[in-house]
Amino acid sequence: MNVEIARAFSELLTEKKRYKLFYGGRAGGKSFAFADALLTLCMSKKLLIACVREVQSSIKDSVYKLIADRIAYYELSSSFRLYEDRIVNLRNGSKFIFKGIMEHNAQNIKSLEGVDICWVEEAQKISFRAWEVLDPTIRKEGAEIWLSMNREEEADPVFKALALKPDADTLVRKVNYYDNPYCPEGMKKLAMKAKASDLDEYLHIWEGEPRREAGNKLIGRADVFQAMENSVTIEAGMAPLIIGLDVARFGDDKTAFCLRRGRQVICFKTYEKLDVVTAAHTAAGMIAEYGPAKVCIDVGGLGAGVYDVLIAEGFADVVYPVNFGQKADYPERYVNKRAEMWARVRDWLKSPLAVSLPKMEGLAEDLTAPAVSFDSLGRMQLEAKAEIKKRIGRSTDVGDALALTFAIENAAFLLNGRGRQGGEFVDDGVYL
Repeated sequence: MNVEIARAFSELLTEKKRYKLFYGGRAGGKSFAFADALLTLCMSKKLLIACVREVQSSIKDSVYKLIADRIAYYELSSSFRLYEDRIVNLRNGSKFIFKGIMEHNAQNIKSLEGVDICWVEEAQKISFRAWEVLDPTIRKEGAEIWLSMNREEEADPVFKALALKPDADTLVRKVNYYDNPYCPEGMKKLAMKAKASDLDEYLHIWEGEPRREAGNKLIGRADVFQAMENSVTIEAGMAPLIIGLDVARFGDDKTAFCLRRGRQVICFKTYEKLDVVTAAHTAAGMIAEYGPAKVCIDVGGLGAGVYDVLIAEGFADVVYPVNFGQKADYPERYVNKRAEMWARVRDWLKSPLAVSLPKMEGLAEDLTAPAVSFDSLGRMQLEAKAEIKKRIGRSTDVGDALALTFAIENAAFLLNGRGRQGGEFVDDGVYL
């Protein structure tokens, strides 16, 4: 059997993991790649493969037809027998079975216990309850669960369970049409047409981003992705380098650094499980390497300890303490400093001159997560961080690090006159 599987899906065959989650938008080739990989494996050794959905009213609801079509495509019909409810490899006894997760009775559960590979197709439709049933049911030693999905909502249960904090036994990959060498040219043209007409809809359908939620979000997804596509380079001296440091508050949060020079975010750096002293020494190393004008640190939690260590080590002229709950520079507009800084991020993204963000997994989710509301005085306030974490399954550490680079309004004065031409900064983006 000679099968060519796109490089983006090669780990289906080469990696041994309990969970393999592939997600993305239309025309990424996920279903074809999964079917071809499973056929390849079941031709080489005897396997029991379960193809499951949450509810399967009939075999027509399953990937039965797709697998049958791929068998015909590769001229393997003499090697397989297609029954009404299963497909069997006549040479080695490999078997495909098709199940609905929430239609279990004792016999169905027993039939899944010996499964070698379980393919969960359209995994975005799997509820938390169904996942709780399926995961422990696939219990054979060395068994794998493969999941293919187009994300639907921020809170897709399977995505939250596996992709937000993948462990060593979990593979998570995003694959879109431009990663698929077999994507027809006609589909690529449709994607470009959609991108030109409605970027938000394009991002959901073609890039695999979750559907835009109803509600009053502060930052729009289209603005974030446009910044990711922009190429802006601000030379040293043209704007001050500001570092935002959001120190992890809880065990599963990350300590995040954002390095921004005017209209360009140079990079983000994230670290897990840093203690106060190690976080401070990491910051000190960045100060020595990059020479920032300021390092703005969230001191509302453990960041206070990091700030104290940096002060003790002689960085008082560089570090700048920020408490998200402190009074805003414009208290008549914003409930607190956190709301004000995030509003400046929004304004920066919408500035007349192009701004740029690095392409980073999870950045769009971070920046578009906070909802906005207004108090009785008409002042803007953001959704509580605890509520955001509850809703999307993680803290917006990277977004907060970017917001911290806007703690000092119009920080251009930190250059002390350097980088000017005719009395104006070369880089005249919003909130330098």
